[in-house]
Amino acid sequence: MPTDQHTFTQLENKLRRQMAKASGEYGLIETGDRIMVCLSGGKDSYTMLSLMRLIQKKAPFDFDLVAVNLDQKQPGFPEHILPEYLTQVGVEYKIIEEDTYSIVKEIIPEGKTTCGLCSRLRRAILYRVADELGCNKLALGHHQDDMVETLFLNMFFGAKLKTMPPKLLSDDGQHVVIRPMAFIREKDIIQYAEHQDYPIIPCNLCGSQENLQRQAIKHMLNDWDHIQPSRVDNIAKAMSNIIPSHMSDPELFDFKGLKQLGPPSIFKQISK
Repeated sequence: MPTDQHTFTQLENKLRRQMAKASGEYGLIETGDRIMVCLSGGKDSYTMLSLMRLIQKKAPFDFDLVAVNLDQKQPGFPEHILPEYLTQVGVEYKIIEEDTYSIVKEIIPEGKTTCGLCSRLRRAILYRVADELGCNKLALGHHQDDMVETLFLNMFFGAKLKTMPPKLLSDDGQHVVIRPMAFIREKDIIQYAEHQDYPIIPCNLCGSQENLQRQAIKHMLNDWDHIQPSRVDNIAKAMSNIIPSHMSDPELFDFKGLKQLGPPSIFKQISK
C-alpha cells in the first residue's frame, strides 16, 4: 500500500500512462465517444472509472463517461453504496435492476461454476442499456492479469490460444467492448484501491467461488511472479507479438504453400 501522497501520485501517474498507452495502441478512447463504464463495485471497476476520469480531464479531445451498475438482486446487496459514491464524485450514472441472481441459482447446480451463465446474462443486459443510453462503447474492468489468466485457461481447458482482447466487436457487430486496463497489473490496482478506500461491494456469485480453475491459474501466476517478477509481463507482451510462421495454425500461415526458393547454397558452390 502506498505510504504517502507522493508515492500514491507516482502510482496514479503510472497507471494513467499505462491506460493512455493501451488506448493509443488499440483505439480504446477516441474523440466523441460516449463510453458506458461498467461498474460492479469491486476494486477493478472503481479503479478503471477513476483512471478514465483522469484521462478525460487531461485528454486533448472530448468524450463522455456514464457509469452503469447492474443490480443483480443478490441477497444483501447494499443498494445505496454506488448511488451515494457516484453522486459524491459527480459522475453521470444509471443503476439497472435485473434479477439474474435467481436465474443463475435456479439453473446452475450447487457447486458448479456460475461465471459463464452470469456473464452471458449480464452482457446481454448491458448491451441493451448501452443502446438506451446512446453509448458507442462499453468499458470493462479486466486487467493484464485477467488476460494472462484467460490465456492459460483456454490453453489448459480449451486447447486454444485465446484471451480477452483489449478491444472487441460483439457478435452482431453492434457494440464495441474495450478493456482500458489491459496494460495494468492487478497488484498495482490493489495498491491504488487501498489508498482510495473505495466502498467495495463483494460478489456473492463469482467472487464467492474459491475452487474455480481461474483461482488455480492465479495462484500459479503469483508463484511465477515471486520466482521471476517479469514473467507475467513478458507473457502479456507475447500476446501482442505473435509470429504465425513459428506457430502451427494452418489457418494463419500457409505451411502447405511453403516451398524452397532454390537449391541449397552448398550445391551452388560444388557446381562451381
